[in-house]
Amino acid sequence: MIDAYLDHLRIERRLADHTLESYARDLQALARFAAGEGRALESLDRHALESFVREQMANGLSPRSVARAVAAIRGFFRFLVLDRRLEQSPADDLSPPRAWPALPHHLSIDQVDQLIAQPDLATPFGLRDRAMIELLYATGMRVSELVNVRAADLHLDEEYLTCVGKGNKERLIPIGGEAASWIRRYQRDARPALAARARAARRSEPRLFLNARGGAISRVGFWKVLTAYGRKAGIDAVSPHMLRHSFATHLLERGADLRAIQMMLGHADLSTTQIYTHVLEARLRSVYERFHPRA
Repeated sequence: MIDAYLDHLRIERRLADHTLESYARDLQALARFAAGEGRALESLDRHALESFVREQMANGLSPRSVARAVAAIRGFFRFLVLDRRLEQSPADDLSPPRAWPALPHHLSIDQVDQLIAQPDLATPFGLRDRAMIELLYATGMRVSELVNVRAADLHLDEEYLTCVGKGNKERLIPIGGEAASWIRRYQRDARPALAARARAARRSEPRLFLNARGGAISRVGFWKVLTAYGRKAGIDAVSPHMLRHSFATHLLERGADLRAIQMMLGHADLSTTQIYTHVLEARLRSVYERFHPRA
């Protein structure tokens, strides 16, 4: 039946070879699914087809690839109706998954732990780097906001900081006890040694995180530091923005409110934050399949 349908597409619809190859793979996957269910391909109903679509998503296919598979399935069953092999198609209103905008890669919690463990805490720079990574993951700040943090912006006893972001808008961000403790340790044990270099050059730097010359560490400087730690931890292409996405994703996975995440990230519009709702969709689907009696 699959071969007959593909011949129909090739001869009558004149579809391109690469499209036919993709449809063939999709329908062969459906045939394997049917065999695994102990059913004939043409006997699959709407419930079974939805299960197949969910399985494809769980196997890591992109929303675009799953949408193509759904199109192939709808066309295949319409062909079976036209060929009088079926009276009615079970796939007429089968819908593809919503194609969320591509989300930049985020780290797992284990990867964050591995990354945070890399700095050498016996050196001032190691303490600085540990404090910066802890603060970035704890707050989800942009790297430009991180390198511009001043000691005056910190309220460590209350565990929050004030941050001036895009559009010169100020917001409050919770810090958390772990990051606050590392900032205190950096301020006590490392920053004075780094600041002494600035005093030797007769200048004063109000920003919190300093470089080897006693000035403020730059965005590029921190990016180089972070990518070096990523390589040591076995994590490819880690970046400050990846930690920002990890912050938001991990909060949402644990039930945080999307609007609260919007405020912490400094997004002017909630629609910008809604890129993370793929996490909610995956969690809801998992709960539904686990608990619904007919899932």
